[in-house]
Amino acid sequence: MPARLVLLDDHRGHEQGVTDTPRVAVRVVLADGHGLARAGVRALLECQEHIDVVGEASDGETAVALARDAAPDVMLLDVRLPGLDAVEAIRQVLADPGAPVLLLTASEDDSQNLPALRAGASGLLLKDTDPAELVRAVDTVASGGALLSPSLMRRVVAEVADRTAPRRAAQQPAGGLTARELEVVALVALGLGNAEIAERLVVSPATARTHVGRAMRKVHARDRAELVVFAYEVGLVSRPTPPEPTRNRSTRPERTV
Repeated sequence: MPARLVLLDDHRGHEQGVTDTPRVAVRVVLADGHGLARAGVRALLECQEHIDVVGEASDGETAVALARDAAPDVMLLDVRLPGLDAVEAIRQVLADPGAPVLLLTASEDDSQNLPALRAGASGLLLKDTDPAELVRAVDTVASGGALLSPSLMRRVVAEVADRTAPRRAAQQPAGGLTARELEVVALVALGLGNAEIAERLVVSPATARTHVGRAMRKVHARDRAELVVFAYEVGLVSRPTPPEPTRNRSTRPERTV
């Protein structure tokens, strides 16, 4: 049976052997155009003993400058940044190379969210995400993983699958990957970062990183999102099942993913 993709709020992942990201000291730069929103997120993060907010920005230009000066482990950015927009801010942050970027968005508007992901963001969460899940996401992105809110997952998978279709058509079913590389790709698709993959396979983080890099080159994946799509298509993981539509919210309880 293929492994089940673990979505951001899927606490049942523990039943499948998926463990929480180990908590280590994490330096975060927070960028949001709304001061009240920044204050709320900062208060939430600084309640965690292992997270230190080392800088705040109200616009894209300041966020990029802080990425260079404060040396954070994670950049937490609002998709709708004033000034330099989130897409260009992400490109500049990652050009150095810099810290991985975790995005917060108030809507499911693909016209802004998907370009930001294509620019290289490692995660995208809705702003109504449960506070505990935001902390988990920061930890996971800091360790090299990637996470998406469940309601955004199907859009992202479909978009990435469409843009990789021409290259996939010419590839062998398993992309020429070794058994170990296939195992590593499955773990990437489960949302594990390099450190977690290393722990799971009892190898060094450098070896895990090498396996991920080789797998990406062999299947011509430009980022981890494309590697996840490859995992879906060769059956290493199953696609997430969307919740059943709720026609009458007053009489039917909501389903959880």
